[in-house]
Amino acid sequence: MTTYQSSGVDIAAGVRATELIAGAVRSTHSSAVLAGLGAFGGCFDLSETLRRYEHPVLVASTDGVGTKTLVAAALGRYDTVGQDLVNHCINDILAQGARPLFFMDYIAMAKLNPQQVAELVGGCAAACRAAGCALLGGETAEMPDVYHAGAFDLAGTIIGVVERARMLPRDLAVGDAILALPSSGLHTNGYSLARRVFEPIGYNAQPTDLGGQSIGEALLATHRPYLPEITTLWEAGVPIHALAHITGGGLYDNLPRVLPSGLGAAIQRESWDIPPIFELLVRLGQLSEREAFHALNMGLGMLAVVPPDAADTALRALPEARLVGKIVPGDTVQLV
Repeated sequence: MTTYQSSGVDIAAGVRATELIAGAVRSTHSSAVLAGLGAFGGCFDLSETLRRYEHPVLVASTDGVGTKTLVAAALGRYDTVGQDLVNHCINDILAQGARPLFFMDYIAMAKLNPQQVAELVGGCAAACRAAGCALLGGETAEMPDVYHAGAFDLAGTIIGVVERARMLPRDLAVGDAILALPSSGLHTNGYSLARRVFEPIGYNAQPTDLGGQSIGEALLATHRPYLPEITTLWEAGVPIHALAHITGGGLYDNLPRVLPSGLGAAIQRESWDIPPIFELLVRLGQLSEREAFHALNMGLGMLAVVPPDAADTALRALPEARLVGKIVPGDTVQLV
């Protein structure tokens, strides 16, 4: 007799996974969540939130963590990539000035491992709690024949809100200062390249370049969120003209996304410290400068463009920030 389980799908494992993640998911909920885990659709009451806005605009983003999942699987560590996913999405909508409201995740694998799912969702929940964002629900899919044994995919969608008059980018001008907030590592981009370079060495290797940290530990460093830091700038009265989240495509592709026609950027090469994991990757992979800054964030996690007379205030408010460049006439990003 043929059963669903004999075909490769274990419904009981799905039920067990839901039981394991229920507490973590509900820990992110507020009274605004009317229906969450287990409902056919998540329900979020916007009435209280929208009272604080004159002209609210919802901002949505969907993303994944790419092949960082393969590094996590190789090391058997699943607690960080859920945080990576949420924080990446928070940073993406932050680039338009939005604060997160709720998040939904999608996990797929060949064979459901309830404990693995619990670790993945636990990471998502931890990042959501830190950001005051509800983990509203999601989907856990068992897909034999689509994914090979041990592989999984992780993606998610975030919804945030911003006052229309405060949407970014806006008011950019020649001479504006470009500040950088440092990344915590590769974040969630460049892992196909990093795996090709580092897999022959092994993720447990501890090159002297990394100061006692293993390659795997450096690669699994959590993608940091920049909402607290950008909130600090807003509270300090810094008028932010644009935010650029440096993700896939690196500096060369992401900064132009917030620049209007006729404006470019000049970035000073020596104005920030490049983390050791990037220097090691560039050296072992024999990457050109152009390739490195196109595939990787190179230590630049988020760029904030502010008026030149606000740069000192911003740097006092955020001592870790660095003044790395300025807006110039043109249509290109240059390293100078």
